[in-house]
Amino acid sequence: MDGLSRRDMLRAGGALGALGALGIAAPAQARSAWTWSPTGSVAGAGAGADPRWVWDEEADPLVASLLDRGDVPMVNNLLRTWTKNGQPLPAGLPADLRDFMERARQLPPWAEPGKLATAVDFNEKRGLYLGLLYGLASGMMSTVIPKEARAVYYSQGGADMKDRISKTAKLGYDIGARDAYQPGGEMVVTCVKTRLVHAAVRHLLPQSPHWPAVADEEIPISQRDMMVTWHSLPTTVMRKMTDWKIPIPQRESVAFLHSWQVSAHMLGIKDEYIPATWQEANSQADEVLDPILAPTPEGVKLADILLNLGATVDGGILSKPILGAVTRFMLGDQIAGWLDIDREPLWDSLLDVAWEPFIAVREGLLPLPLAPKAYWLFDEFLRKAALLFLSEAKPISIEIPDTNRPE
Repeated sequence: MDGLSRRDMLRAGGALGALGALGIAAPAQARSAWTWSPTGSVAGAGAGADPRWVWDEEADPLVASLLDRGDVPMVNNLLRTWTKNGQPLPAGLPADLRDFMERARQLPPWAEPGKLATAVDFNEKRGLYLGLLYGLASGMMSTVIPKEARAVYYSQGGADMKDRISKTAKLGYDIGARDAYQPGGEMVVTCVKTRLVHAAVRHLLPQSPHWPAVADEEIPISQRDMMVTWHSLPTTVMRKMTDWKIPIPQRESVAFLHSWQVSAHMLGIKDEYIPATWQEANSQADEVLDPILAPTPEGVKLADILLNLGATVDGGILSKPILGAVTRFMLGDQIAGWLDIDREPLWDSLLDVAWEPFIAVREGLLPLPLAPKAYWLFDEFLRKAALLFLSEAKPISIEIPDTNRPE
């Protein structure tokens, strides 16, 4: 693969990965009983309650009240000005919302600045892999997580996927930024706003005339649902990089996990459900993610939208057949079949043959003194270009919905 094709794949991956990001409603319910022990969590203990029956006890009643009071348009208008982690909350917010947000913006006491700094080193060196995997592994996987696909399709953003993706892509960009959790970064802001969005969807989606007919739950986006989507991101990414035999130093692997553990906490997931190690993450994913993957009519439609949208990057230089081939390469024949992705003999064969040598060359150059910074600058340019494309060069503002998908 030449430099142009790698560039286009990363930019398209940024577009596609947005759906799978935790930013917008991500429900998915495992069919099996909950057996994972909280002793394997960052908390080290817990009640052990099945998280499918646990939601967000702080945010849910608050946002339901904002919606019932008609305050959401005013709140959204005020929160458009709140963009940096260290920035004071805007004046004029309702007192109950302000109090909640001041609590919600605090990093967990177990967050380690050293590990978060090391995660930056990891992101600098592995940005290309992360962009592709967030997009064409995690993003497309989200379309075969049944409840996630349905919730995305029937909630407000389902009617304008480009806008929705631009907002969810922001989370993937912000967590990989050098100052992600620092005062000048935006990851904390993104997580807190996303937590409010999740609470709004929990209140609104059961009122949809369409979603209840296809859902087998009364309230979407449980703690278990959010962990399913969480595993479609860092756990899936690390599994794929392990499969590709990418040599990742232990300290960087741990740090990458830590950055996502902090994000889970900031999104409102209880510490007793957040895995403490990669071993525990894989164990939990084996229980809640792997068994529930399946096709739905909504997921097939979303996958087609995403592939078509990704193919518009750079004027369509990266075609839908190429993106479909990469999706098949990342997720396998079964999922590609579920999503009605056609086989592409040329591209399927090329990826099978060329990917391992490409990784070998890239990893072989990594020890050179300027390589990590060069990789970072190249990948950062592509990530920003993808966000500009998705947002149509407008500021991206994650906002609380006040309706479901209009019909």
